[in-house]
Amino acid sequence: MAANQQEHVLSGYKVLDFTQHIAGPTATRLLVEMGAEVIKVELAPDGEPSRRAPFMKGRSGTFIQQNRGKKSLCVAVRKPEGLSVLKDLLPKMDVLIENFAPGAIARMGLGYETVKAINPKLVMCSISAFGQQGPLKSKPGYDFIGAAYSGFLDMNGDPNGSPCFPGMAVGDASTGVHAVAAITSALLYRERTGKGQYVEVSLVDTYFHYHETSVQAHSLSGGVYQPRRVGSHYPLYAPVGMFKGKSHYLVIMAPTDHQFVAVCRAMGKPELAHDPRFTTNAQRSENRAALIAIIEEWIASTASDEEAMRLLEEQRVPVAPVLSVVEAMNHPHLKQRGTIRTVTDRVAGELQIPGFPLRFSEFPQMLDLEASFLGEHNQEILQQYLGYSKEQVKELESRGVLQHEDF
Repeated sequence: MAANQQEHVLSGYKVLDFTQHIAGPTATRLLVEMGAEVIKVELAPDGEPSRRAPFMKGRSGTFIQQNRGKKSLCVAVRKPEGLSVLKDLLPKMDVLIENFAPGAIARMGLGYETVKAINPKLVMCSISAFGQQGPLKSKPGYDFIGAAYSGFLDMNGDPNGSPCFPGMAVGDASTGVHAVAAITSALLYRERTGKGQYVEVSLVDTYFHYHETSVQAHSLSGGVYQPRRVGSHYPLYAPVGMFKGKSHYLVIMAPTDHQFVAVCRAMGKPELAHDPRFTTNAQRSENRAALIAIIEEWIASTASDEEAMRLLEEQRVPVAPVLSVVEAMNHPHLKQRGTIRTVTDRVAGELQIPGFPLRFSEFPQMLDLEASFLGEHNQEILQQYLGYSKEQVKELESRGVLQHEDF
């Protein structure tokens, strides 16, 4: 472990990171938050594209959020000496991760068969839109392209209008998390057997994995059940959906009969539980529009959304306000847990970013990390792992094999 590396659950593991944009950097962001040493290989001359995302206070907030704690090595991989540097690093690494288009890493000279021959214990992970096999593998793709092919988009939006995008990178971030699961599982297998292996994840596989009901319900019904978007209310249970409040929409989830009885008590309408329109979930679903109107009329009659929530929560009914991003950022629960986290960047100063979502009892504190400048760690990495002198690194930089920006 490098002298300045901070101790955590993955301390001692070394990752060669060829990722960019969101999905891959999410994976390596989680790995570095768990203590792995992540060497971010940025391709000369410009490095990671997200470095050039919209600037605020002189820096890309996207780059800061996704790449804190990673060491930047900027290499001209298409130059023979640049490729040689990377191949020389492979025996020192535990993981290689990339999210180029299928086949691109091999064309660079670092396909799995090549890296396996150099380091049989290496775990290599590829992230792509459609996977490394299949008719669509060569299509260019981003988050929403995978969402479209998976049926995910068709399940979101107004049933009488167009599908709608989720307002955040659900697929990219989740694919990164799936990659972490694959990588750490492969490392666990290696601990038992000594064998490395190749793992891959894709956006379309990740998105399709989220179909909790639609796929099996359509299959088991012999095609009678046709999954379709239903807008603000869940199709199979009632009352489960978004109800208009005084200042927010409220999500109320009462899918079981006993929870519906609790909703009726909260509203001061216990007799409603015996109304023949609502006694079973099937009846409530069939008469959903009438039930929604009753619940929204009751919410409107309360003093505030908070009062309606209090009455529901007293009956143990799951309920939540639909908060804006800014409201969520300022919620005391999210702040206390570190779900929203304030960090410091050397250029941008203080900023808030999403915190680290995993919790470990042996490592309760979040690591103090910062985003690198392009090629900032050229010297450190090559001296530590390959014994290069300062003069050797400077000479490679002078010939464009390595690049760095002033910092």
